[in-house]
Amino acid sequence: MTKTIRMPGGKPQGAREVAMSVLHNVETRGAYSGLELNQALQAAGLSRPDAGLATELVYGTIQRLNTIDYALQSRVKGWPKKIEPWVRALLRMSYYQLRWLTRVPAHAVVDEAVTIAKKRGHGGIGGLVNGVLRAVQREGFAGSLPQGLKTAERISLEHSHPLWLVERWLAEFGEAATERMCAANNEPPHVSARINPLKTTRDEILAKMAEAGIEAAPSRLASEGIVAVRSGNLVHTEWYKQGCFTVQDESSMLVASVADPRPGMKVLDCCAAPGGKTTHLAEKMKDEGIVVANDVHPHKEELIKQQAERLDLASVRTMTGDALGLADKLTPESFDVVLLDAPCSGLGVIRRKPEIKWNKTAADIAALAELQVRLLDRAQALVKPGGTLVYSTCTIASEENGDAIRLFLERHPAFSLDPEGWPEETLKPVRETGRLTEPFSGMLQLLPDMFGSDGFFIARLRKQNG
Repeated sequence: MTKTIRMPGGKPQGAREVAMSVLHNVETRGAYSGLELNQALQAAGLSRPDAGLATELVYGTIQRLNTIDYALQSRVKGWPKKIEPWVRALLRMSYYQLRWLTRVPAHAVVDEAVTIAKKRGHGGIGGLVNGVLRAVQREGFAGSLPQGLKTAERISLEHSHPLWLVERWLAEFGEAATERMCAANNEPPHVSARINPLKTTRDEILAKMAEAGIEAAPSRLASEGIVAVRSGNLVHTEWYKQGCFTVQDESSMLVASVADPRPGMKVLDCCAAPGGKTTHLAEKMKDEGIVVANDVHPHKEELIKQQAERLDLASVRTMTGDALGLADKLTPESFDVVLLDAPCSGLGVIRRKPEIKWNKTAADIAALAELQVRLLDRAQALVKPGGTLVYSTCTIASEENGDAIRLFLERHPAFSLDPEGWPEETLKPVRETGRLTEPFSGMLQLLPDMFGSDGFFIARLRKQNG
């Protein structure tokens, strides 16, 4: 069990204290930034502008963590390990504000930080915080990097990514692509949603959003997707509650399109929570047929049910259990389509979950790759002859993606990659970027800089008849 390290000073008040508390808990308890932030915002009851500031401070500080620490290590003795965790959080987010949030007056940032330090600690900590931040003001925020850094070190510090990860990407993708990806990972994520065609059309929703003053446009990548700007949380809209759309990343929307289930089919989603791909599969089938949605956690099964009910989808059936055991519970070779959206390192969703880049290791990737191959070995037994197996991840680690598929194909000669089964509408926007390898193999790797969406891998495989 993770030990809870509590902050001094009672319940957080105001945007900066809330942000500091979230940053403290993410670092000391391994909390997920998104979940921790949502809980903190609900408890604090901040105004919309203050909630926006707290959100920016949390995600921005985590995104820029090693750049911030590099700048502070010469200004704070014993930085960062000899400084109390909550003081680290306060100084990091204050530095982030001074350097990247120029709309906030510098004197206000420093004054607020000193006030928080005195409230949460004592006068000595207030003096430390004041001295460090005043020095940053005097000496400038963005110190130049040393001359002669290796490419990986430069990118790591300029774009705040761990050195080992930058080195991996340089070896696989080259300098230009690595720098583009690292820069993209520090940009705010798009707000995107998938229209439910059983209830509405994309044009109809876009027209209603325009009337409501929400700036939205068709997704360039996904035919049923929209991308919204300054929309707030779309989950709180009546359109969402009425089942007109599902909030989902554009890259993730492609998975059900590649699976291409037809009305009347029997489909299995092996690792289904929270239900975005499950419900998309059901919509693709016009809610005719059966979609079995499995997840290992009972509380997540409930999330899938709630999504299906919200969207009025009667074809979804839920179950719980380890995906490795599905072949023992379900009838062999009984599904037209099996989707394995596998547990993965998540290196494609750093933009949304920035702590991933600091928490994951090369050892994690190796362990996950081994699990993914085992999951594929088990899932394939449920595919009908002539049926389809779709494998997807939200990572860009080759061991978890192309390497896993190649190993699977060596072990299961009844399967082959199916480049012909891909919808052209899915491949067209990727072709237009000039980054689709031809001839197309049947596997697709989307990188986070290509469309401003998540990094995603999708492979479509066909099982031979007989």
